[in-house]
Amino acid sequence: MAKMEEIFQAVENGKVKIIAELVESGLAEGLDPLQILNEAMIGAMGVVGTKFQNSEIFVPEMLIAAKTMKKGVEILKPKLGASATTSRGLCIIGTVYGDLHDIGKNLVTLMIESAGFEVIDLGVDVAIETFINTIKEHPDVKLVALSCLLTTTMPALQTTAEAIKQSGLSGFKVIVGGAPITQEFADRIGADGYSPDAASAADLAKRLTA
Repeated sequence: MAKMEEIFQAVENGKVKIIAELVESGLAEGLDPLQILNEAMIGAMGVVGTKFQNSEIFVPEMLIAAKTMKKGVEILKPKLGASATTSRGLCIIGTVYGDLHDIGKNLVTLMIESAGFEVIDLGVDVAIETFINTIKEHPDVKLVALSCLLTTTMPALQTTAEAIKQSGLSGFKVIVGGAPITQEFADRIGADGYSPDAASAADLAKRLTA
């Protein structure tokens, strides 16, 4: 089996223990690190995302695949130029103020990173000012992702999205997600995109920044 295919399958099947060895072996054979990243790793995570959306695999399998890719990327990073590791752009993500849930956000972070984005994760219970100040500090940001898990924090999501839109800052898209969020709600608050799960968040991110 060709080394690229081995790396692809290792990521797809979550083979954390062997990914580092495979990537090092591929580099030793002269494979292009950017090609390993884009074709083998990001390509494999695309397959993982599709399988998740089709209910062929579930959150644990998706998490282990993302962790496998992350471990492989650690080996690649010294070989990649800065532009290669952030080829799709920068995403700022956080759970809105009043909401302390981070499992869904963390999964979205992994999937968006796996799609080739650089991610700044602001954590949970993030104030509006923190989002806006972080956007100001990173004028090259392409995406701002807002998350909430509780119906009681939906108003905070709305207020945050509206404040970002009204801040006068531009050049990026605002996407929203979380258990109580719907496409209708996202449209109503003026978000640029909505995703019901982590896999579709990665697809949405790629689509909005294409």
